[in-house]
Amino acid sequence: MSQKPWLRSFHSAPDPSTRPARLVCFPHAGGSAGSFVPLSAQLSGVAQVLAVQYPGRQDRWHEPAINDLHELAEHVVAVLGPVRKEGPLALFGHSMGALVAYEVARRLKPARLYVSGCPAPSWGVEATKGIKDDADLLADLRRLNGTDRGLLADPEMLELILPAIRADYHAVRSYQWRPGTEPDCPLRVLTGSRDSRTPPHVVRDWKRHTTGVCRFHEYEGGHFYLTEHTRRVADLLAADLAQERHQRVLQKEINAVYPP
Repeated sequence: MSQKPWLRSFHSAPDPSTRPARLVCFPHAGGSAGSFVPLSAQLSGVAQVLAVQYPGRQDRWHEPAINDLHELAEHVVAVLGPVRKEGPLALFGHSMGALVAYEVARRLKPARLYVSGCPAPSWGVEATKGIKDDADLLADLRRLNGTDRGLLADPEMLELILPAIRADYHAVRSYQWRPGTEPDCPLRVLTGSRDSRTPPHVVRDWKRHTTGVCRFHEYEGGHFYLTEHTRRVADLLAADLAQERHQRVLQKEINAVYPP
């Protein structure tokens, strides 16, 4: 599968010999790859940031949107397979993107996984299950305050963006966690302190979904806390990715002396 429609890069990448890893970012429901431009800018000197562009939006608006998260994850795995051969990957997903990133991690075994603004997979996103029609859907988007209100008030723009948003919400509502292999990489869980989507009891269970170390980080703000705290989140990612590179260099030196 071609990488071109699926992966976007917004800033020049560091030298491959010094960059710690590629960071692949997964947008929220109704979101696009462009939502990660600020994070990419903050990390441009540290890591190459690739953002996933789901079908059905922006320059992919003519493609049918995918309304099943497991199917969406399979497509992304096919795209990232060749990328993974070029070096380790870290995955970062926000809201719906956290579930997609998690399902990709189960199949692809990344170096690190970051999930943001999302209940543990075994809970599902209960807040979306009461959404029955477009009016409910648009009300939910306004409540979360992460979508340009001008777009939501423009009938012509709504006609263009609603098919993808409907598909995304259906994908989240219908998502069911399936027992199986869990990621074995370190997992960081990021949430907003005032995010009604992520009360503590549905966030804590993320620790059940990795066999690696799981750590939790809370930031002041709501569901889209990341908008206000991009710099802090970027600092966390940069420190982790630098540690990842140091560990790989050390392992390479050990293997040179004591071949595996």
